[in-house]
Amino acid sequence: MVLSPFCHRCDPVTRLPLQAAVRNNTYDTEELKRDFRPMFRSLSSSKTRAVAVLGTVALLAGCAGSTTPAPGEINDPYEVENRRTHDFNKALLGGLSRDSDAPRRAVIPEDIKSSAVHFANNLGEPSTVVNSLLQGNLERAGRGTLRFVINSTVGMAGLFDVAGDFGLPEDATDFGETLHVWGVPEGNYIELPVLGPSTERDTWGRVVDVVIDPLGYALTPRENNIKRVAKITGRAVEASRLSGSIDAVLEGSADSYAQARSIYLQNRRYELAGENAAEATAIDPLDIDTEGF
Repeated sequence: MVLSPFCHRCDPVTRLPLQAAVRNNTYDTEELKRDFRPMFRSLSSSKTRAVAVLGTVALLAGCAGSTTPAPGEINDPYEVENRRTHDFNKALLGGLSRDSDAPRRAVIPEDIKSSAVHFANNLGEPSTVVNSLLQGNLERAGRGTLRFVINSTVGMAGLFDVAGDFGLPEDATDFGETLHVWGVPEGNYIELPVLGPSTERDTWGRVVDVVIDPLGYALTPRENNIKRVAKITGRAVEASRLSGSIDAVLEGSADSYAQARSIYLQNRRYELAGENAAEATAIDPLDIDTEGF
């Protein structure tokens, strides 16, 4: 039996090396587990970092062959598969809408809904800080750090957006935007099951965001599960506030897939353009004419 060189302890009774103690069956099993636990954690952490690095490299390599779309252009070579996914998402949202009628939605006070959204947004601030640093945006990174500290303390763990009241509005970002800043093109349009419209760049961005989120390493598994539930709840509340618009797109248009695709791409390009929103590829989503879809 070959044991790890990370364990240098000797058996407290016989003073023999650990390997000899195990061979002689004089070493306590539980004590052995305690000795090896730091080593396993170290290996696990190393594997996670390796997966993150390899995933990012694979992502960049995969997007390298893509081209930036021309103004108003839509890259959708997977339209057949995307439409199938869209039909699934549409049926899912329709079922949820029927199960959540207006009287029951009205039972939940708006203050509680707002607190759920604030709490979820606060959990996303550390990821915003990391992505802001990767984008070289030190101002947003500093603002995100202040927001997280203020809302996590004075704002009662983020239930209240006190930082916003102090003149520090939320300015969220993600790894999809980080890739945009690094010059990675958006790739092809994709509709994801449950998650909805996306692009190849933003899809991989979602994956990397999970890996680089600092809270994922600071919290216990149980706390991470609570964080996931909180984020899902926050998104559900935000979706319920837009239910009228969503229903209009999904049910009130001749081609809901084309309309949802157009709205998403125009909104995302406008969002990523930032100060350059006047460029041809960026159209304010509020200016989109959806009549006739």
